[in-house]
Amino acid sequence: MEKNYNALLQSKMSKESFEKLSALKNNKVNEFVGFFIDHCEPKSVYVCTDSESDIQHVREMALSKSEEQNLANSKQTIHWDNYEDQARDKKNTRYIVYKENLENMKTLNSLEYEQGYNEILEISKGIMKGKDAVVMFLSEGPTQSVFSIPCVQFTDSWYVAHSEFILYRSAYSHFLNMKEEEKDDFFRFIHSAGKLNEKGNTVNLDKRRIYMDTQNNIVYSMNNQYAGNSVGMKKHSMRLAINKSRFEGWLCEHMFVMAAVDKDKDRKTYFCGAYPSACGKTSTAMIPGEQIVGDDIAYFRNINGEFRAVNVEYGMFGIIKDVNEKDDPVIFENLLKDQEVIFSNVLKGPDNKPYWLGMGVDNPKAGRNHFGDWTEGVKDSKGNEVDVAHANARYTMRLEYLDNIDKKGFESKDGVKVEGILYGGRDSDTTVPVEESPSWKDGILMKAATLESETTSATLGAEGVRTPSPMANMDFVSYPLGEYTMNNIKFGEGVKQTPKIFSNNYFMRGTDGKFMTSKLAKKVWLHWADGRIHNEFEAYDTPTGKIPKYEDLAPMFKKYLNEDFSKEDYTYLFTFRCTKWIDKLERTKAYYAKMDPHTPQEIFDYWDTMIEKIKTAREKFGDLIKPGDYVA
Repeated sequence: MEKNYNALLQSKMSKESFEKLSALKNNKVNEFVGFFIDHCEPKSVYVCTDSESDIQHVREMALSKSEEQNLANSKQTIHWDNYEDQARDKKNTRYIVYKENLENMKTLNSLEYEQGYNEILEISKGIMKGKDAVVMFLSEGPTQSVFSIPCVQFTDSWYVAHSEFILYRSAYSHFLNMKEEEKDDFFRFIHSAGKLNEKGNTVNLDKRRIYMDTQNNIVYSMNNQYAGNSVGMKKHSMRLAINKSRFEGWLCEHMFVMAAVDKDKDRKTYFCGAYPSACGKTSTAMIPGEQIVGDDIAYFRNINGEFRAVNVEYGMFGIIKDVNEKDDPVIFENLLKDQEVIFSNVLKGPDNKPYWLGMGVDNPKAGRNHFGDWTEGVKDSKGNEVDVAHANARYTMRLEYLDNIDKKGFESKDGVKVEGILYGGRDSDTTVPVEESPSWKDGILMKAATLESETTSATLGAEGVRTPSPMANMDFVSYPLGEYTMNNIKFGEGVKQTPKIFSNNYFMRGTDGKFMTSKLAKKVWLHWADGRIHNEFEAYDTPTGKIPKYEDLAPMFKKYLNEDFSKEDYTYLFTFRCTKWIDKLERTKAYYAKMDPHTPQEIFDYWDTMIEKIKTAREKFGDLIKPGDYVA
């Protein structure tokens, strides 16, 4: 029997806030908000609509409570997390799972439901005492759309609330217009920064917990401030969405959405792309001359037989390290403008301007950062020298500020039609810079499932440790990996116009240990893929797909980069390395067997068949097969 929380809601809210909540006529919303007011015991609760006055109230509260501080540019603010709360807490980010499902989830950092639920309720009991809290209504994806996932956030952090108003679309009106049968279907997030110290930072980090209940679409996040742990609408919501898509026949992927622009042909081709961390995801989405729709998370749906995608988010929560005028001119320019940006865990200099690692300017010798009062050379309690900013420092900014945004695609409630998918890893000696997959299934099993990221090495040319990263999504996959992989295959094969899949690798090294191409060579690989989609280039076969011909690439290097591209470099880059690929597939098989013992046998059978195919090619053409030498 549902409890009536009206009296409690009225006692904690202004008349205006209570009326905003009541206007929704949504019992599940009232139950959620009422339960956690009763349990967490905030002093007051403010309810936000989509109005600019409510959003401005959130900004002002973040400043008045010193969760943020003003900078020299009046619309910019800065926030600092606890010195020990600077990244996602993977250890304490767990799924709480019913007993009957626990066996299938044991490799995904899971906890038995009753144990996890009781623990998080114990930790959160009275956690908001004396604090003012806020309830927000937001949407993953465009509002009033087939892609929309409505969400409710309840938090005592006004920095979190401010961040989410930048990163996501406000959706109070969406909730107001829900049909009766839709009113139970939304995501819920309850967050508290917990007890704070004199710096305004979370104290009880030993009780930092992020527990996700994908069975009931609720996330509990306690005793943290760093946005990767506290902003439930980002990667926590992504895990809920991946599980939701499992049962509804769509996909949630860790991908950018962008458009390759061919001005000569007056053509725009939409691509999505997945790359593990430090493998080129953001730099691909932001290639000069192309257009961006989104940089991080995409939803895919089959709409009238078309493979269509939306950017789930409205803003960017980006790593700021090495964002400078040379390497990231578009973002860098926007970070210097007087427009709404939250900087986190960077230095606030004596001039009230932000400074970060790799900014490309001279830093002040003193200021305030995530450490506290900072001077050059200062050391922390462990004897480590504290840098000017944290390596994982961030900026939170609206995507609409970018000059290279594809506004039509960004705002479309029906998404964009996707014609190409890119999967890019990092390895120094195996995968060619760009290769087209023969089919969708081949692409998922040979390009996406085999993704790896190689750790960098102090010794140039030395082989690093290769970390498996299927679909560049392993931190967020919320149900068994084998089933998730099969659902990717089924979705792509279920549309009338299946996108082409391409692999990328920007990190091939030569015999001297140096990278073979410049950072911007990715523009050439992108436009070759675009040309293949539109049947403009012929290609050479390899045992795993199709690669470019030299006579097509050389003119593109000159056109797009004004660089010469030698036949010698081409041959080295696009040589198929048989033994290396066999080893890669064996690593992938071992990883899937470890992560999901119930992986369908047909996946392993496919890889075994490919291994035999490559062995046959090696016997016939040699271990190193040069472009054009392979005949299927």
